[in-house]
Amino acid sequence: MDEYQIFSDSSCDTPKELLDLHHITLVPFYITFDLEHYYKENEEISNEEFYLRLTKEKVFPKTSLPSIMDYFHAFEKEIVKGKNILCLCLTQKFSGSYQAAVNARELLIEKYPDSKIHIVDSIQATAGQGILLMQAAYLKEAGYSLEESVDRLEKIKKTTRIMFTVDTLEYLAKGGRIGKVASLAGTMLNIRPMIQLKDAELIPYSNIRGRKKSLDKILSMTEEYFTDNNERYEDYDFCLANATTLDDTRAVQAQLESLIGRPITYPVFQIGVTIGTNTGPGAVGVCFVRKFDR
Repeated sequence: MDEYQIFSDSSCDTPKELLDLHHITLVPFYITFDLEHYYKENEEISNEEFYLRLTKEKVFPKTSLPSIMDYFHAFEKEIVKGKNILCLCLTQKFSGSYQAAVNARELLIEKYPDSKIHIVDSIQATAGQGILLMQAAYLKEAGYSLEESVDRLEKIKKTTRIMFTVDTLEYLAKGGRIGKVASLAGTMLNIRPMIQLKDAELIPYSNIRGRKKSLDKILSMTEEYFTDNNERYEDYDFCLANATTLDDTRAVQAQLESLIGRPITYPVFQIGVTIGTNTGPGAVGVCFVRKFDR
């Protein structure tokens, strides 16, 4: 069976220990605070530095996707070793990262016509993309071929969800996700939006007044999904997404573990600079996907 290397763009927010454990390579996004100096996510700027600048300087940074040549050079390093490529990307609805990877594939196929390069649109972001990436790793480790893994990922990615809340609406407003008037009204009324990321769409779920109630609502959103769709918790993999409020996320994790009847073994996925520019500090989410073998 042909050997292949798994890649993802850095918007998956997968903890480094998981990347190292499963030998996954990231291709970084870029971030700028002044439209002049750009920094590679995770390599030239840490999440801690990013959120510190976000809160202390009250800046609204911009992100830039990995270039075609970023993908080209990353993939080529493995192709020359005789490996094929599987790359998972941030949903096309949010970024051109997927198309950049596809364009890099076309260039590489011309140079290495025998290579196999598969690019998968995760239709997700942050830890939703990350937990799907874990299924890709498990498929490879279970002995699935590249083509079999891609086929299975295309099926199970549609089951991936993020149920989340944000602490402020201003970053969603700056990112063009909601209007400025709605952001101002929400801030004045202490409103926390409840949002579901499903099939590459940010779907408003409800609005909750107060932080504690919004965190509790994440769990009820999760429970409602499984009840409404007649799904079983044991068929799904779960993780937590956190921006800057780890204590809040740990509290939600404890509630989630009680709900599903088992511990969450993953480390918390910290929302990085790519998605954090839109959610801001304080975002918390529950992410889940149907297990690859269910």
